Amino acid sequence: MFHEFRDLITELKSSDRYFQNLFEKHNVLDQKIKNIEAHLLPGTSEEIDVLKKKKLAIKDELYALLQKISLSRAKH
Repeated sequence: MFHEFRDLITELKSSDRYFQNLFEKHNVLDQKIKNIEAHLLPGTSEEIDVLKKKKLAIKDELYALLQKISLSRAKH
């Protein structure tokens, strides 16, 4: 995810609690979706759709944060 920000992601995962929490929520949702799709957890296609929308919203927020931080650093 976001290979162009790989170094920044690594840095923020260890230094920014808000980013850490968002990143972890994204990973938890991703794993839950995979487990439901693999029939390791119960769930309907509607539940999967809701989880995917939540995951996408988090991904969008992560991307916005990465862009903002990257841009502010480029200005300095």
